[in-house]
Amino acid sequence: MILADLSPDAYLAATEHLAALDPDWSRHIAAIGPCLHRATPGREPYEALVRAIAYQQLHARAAEAILGRMLALFPGQAFPAPEQLLAVTPEVMRECGFSASKLTTLHGIAQATLEGVVPSREEALGLADEALIQRLVALRGVGRWTVEMLLIYSLERSDILPVDDFGVREGYRRLKGLDKAPTPAQMRSLGAGWRPYRTVAAWYLWRA
Repeated sequence: MILADLSPDAYLAATEHLAALDPDWSRHIAAIGPCLHRATPGREPYEALVRAIAYQQLHARAAEAILGRMLALFPGQAFPAPEQLLAVTPEVMRECGFSASKLTTLHGIAQATLEGVVPSREEALGLADEALIQRLVALRGVGRWTVEMLLIYSLERSDILPVDDFGVREGYRRLKGLDKAPTPAQMRSLGAGWRPYRTVAAWYLWRA
């Protein structure tokens, strides 16, 4: 099992490390205060992926409404099993608010879960970050960012920097007063100096 340290002591060590990088980081962390990042452990990767796809390119409220309509199809259950999701007709899923493209992705995730491509939480906990990313981005409609959100929030990994995330790159631009946000490649290079606390760094950049 790959364990991440998200204890208060670890957050303190992370903020001290980041604040010592330069005056910009120091001022920003002082203004924001302690890191309050909270993961949502316990979800299976299948559920986390389905939820992440629902949120793609949508405002949070719209995504929550769509998910709420889907979950209402399965009263008495916290979340539908993959085979249950596959049994729902496309027409009903479209009525919930899913686009045809997202519906295809959701079906692919459910089928891949039944086939063992999408691992159980127990198996995922033993996989290295990059190994899990490469395994899941092979699925249609599942990008690196989606898997990184799974790693950060469901698997509680403490050294993930989603360089494709607009908020992370824009946050760095504002932190440094730049005219232009860094590219994902530049962000990846910059983030090398934030190891092993890149999840906490991302949290602070989101708040810039």
